[in-house]
Amino acid sequence: MKSLKKWCAALGAVMWTCAASADITVGVVVSATGPAASLGIPEKNTIALLPTTIAGEKVNYIVLDDASDTTTAVKNTRKLIAEDKVDIVIGSTTTPNSLAMIDVVAEAETPMISMAASARIVDAANPKTKWVFKTPQNDIQMSTAIVEHMINQGVKTVAFIGFSDAYGEGWYNEFSKIAEARKLAIVANERYNRADTSVTGQVLKIIAAKPDAVLIAGSGTPAALPQKTLKEKGYKGLIYQTHGVANRDFLRVCGKDCEGTFLPAGPVLVAAQLPDTNPVKKSALEYVNKYEAVHGKGSVSTFGAHAWDAGLLLAHAAPVALKKAKPGTKEFRVALRDALEGVKELAGAHGIFNMSANDHLGLDQRARVMVKIENGDWKLIR
Repeated sequence: MKSLKKWCAALGAVMWTCAASADITVGVVVSATGPAASLGIPEKNTIALLPTTIAGEKVNYIVLDDASDTTTAVKNTRKLIAEDKVDIVIGSTTTPNSLAMIDVVAEAETPMISMAASARIVDAANPKTKWVFKTPQNDIQMSTAIVEHMINQGVKTVAFIGFSDAYGEGWYNEFSKIAEARKLAIVANERYNRADTSVTGQVLKIIAAKPDAVLIAGSGTPAALPQKTLKEKGYKGLIYQTHGVANRDFLRVCGKDCEGTFLPAGPVLVAAQLPDTNPVKKSALEYVNKYEAVHGKGSVSTFGAHAWDAGLLLAHAAPVALKKAKPGTKEFRVALRDALEGVKELAGAHGIFNMSANDHLGLDQRARVMVKIENGDWKLIR
């Protein structure tokens, strides 16, 4: 009997040691293929740049592609939680996919950091978002910047065309409220699908409304289609895009039809052009330099930077959580969630993060700049 007790005690010690040295497991869902691939690929590339150890613990990243499909995003999330026993989920790339993943992570009580923009992803009125954080700027922050710029440009009327999904709807809801408050009349409201190959009908309606400006609420390369069609049909007014187009693939696909376009963006897009007094310049340049060292000069995008900021949040929160519990346990997931909510003054590539129980984004106006596309490149509007 004494021998059995000694053996059990020894086994218990071994099991505790294994638990104590358990790795932090991070599940990642990105849209590396499909219509959102130009956003998801730099995110996937960035995950490879994230730290492989945090506070002495090894970090394992399991990256799955959702192919820009909502059903696949949900399936991937369930697999990561049920089979891979991840401690946290990073993803996904798009708003519809991220919104669909919320139910899964909430049910499993697993923290999630989204790389999509809609404010609905972290709506404090939804109890399920207790487990969800995100790194991209909210639509309302960027809508405010666009409306302010339009007013300063003398715009009185504006037409809207956006994706016929949660991204487009979120943008219209926020933009229309701010536009109404500033007496900016919306004279047309059109939608199109991410995979559409023609928007001629929508564009002809917009041109017939004779707006001073057009706002295109799309992301990635599919956002180029309305702009190219507007130019083809002879539209001469101002054109605005959202921060969903801030990558080189969009510039490549849109080409000369992008010239003169205005958009709000995270400071990382024009990091080198920021004044030295900008509090985000140093942290933004850190990401730019690390990404371009691997993928070449000019390869960086704001979308990869959302993944970088998710990694920074994890690296900041995990040491706090490790003091309370071991990876692989429910207690660690809870402690990690709590630690994320307590992040303060963390300088990322896109801004300064200050999380709270009612704010799971934590970015302020330091997280945005206005940019103009000029000579095929991004130019900071000072």
